[in-house]
Amino acid sequence: MSELFEDEVSDMGSVNHSLTQAKITGLLVNDERFSVMTELSLDISQYDFSQHGIKAKDEVKPDICAYPSEVGLLESDRVKMTEMPLLAVEILSPSQGTKELKDKIHAYFDLGVKSCWLVIPDVQLISVYTKPGQFKNFDVQHDTEVIDEVMDIHLPIAKIFGKRSNEVNTLG
Repeated sequence: MSELFEDEVSDMGSVNHSLTQAKITGLLVNDERFSVMTELSLDISQYDFSQHGIKAKDEVKPDICAYPSEVGLLESDRVKMTEMPLLAVEILSPSQGTKELKDKIHAYFDLGVKSCWLVIPDVQLISVYTKPGQFKNFDVQHDTEVIDEVMDIHLPIAKIFGKRSNEVNTLG
């Protein structure tokens, strides 16, 4: 088994993480310019990211990534992509720290990813990075849309973090 980020498997599975991942994916899938994928392994075996504090040797897995629409189902499936996506989205889990995800974002840019998002469900915040250290924050208190100027993406933030009118929180 290839080495992933430490505790990457245990970081997944929270309700907020999963629901946020599903909502963003659902909104991006409707954009015909992109092929949207979740938990896709990106092959980084040719790179050394130790300067970013990244311990993975073989692969990284963004929560969501978007490729040009020409990328679709393959005749011969692949476990790892050597081609990098246009967009990588990382969603903070309760057991992760933001530094870990910021390190991944720096690595994604080094790999040639054009835009990266850091999503923090608990505070309903999305930071859209256009390059390492350069980002714009969007939150439900101040913004109606998440705008990614590099990718020309505009998503209604209420559809990411808001509840449906019939959605009731029955969990304690």
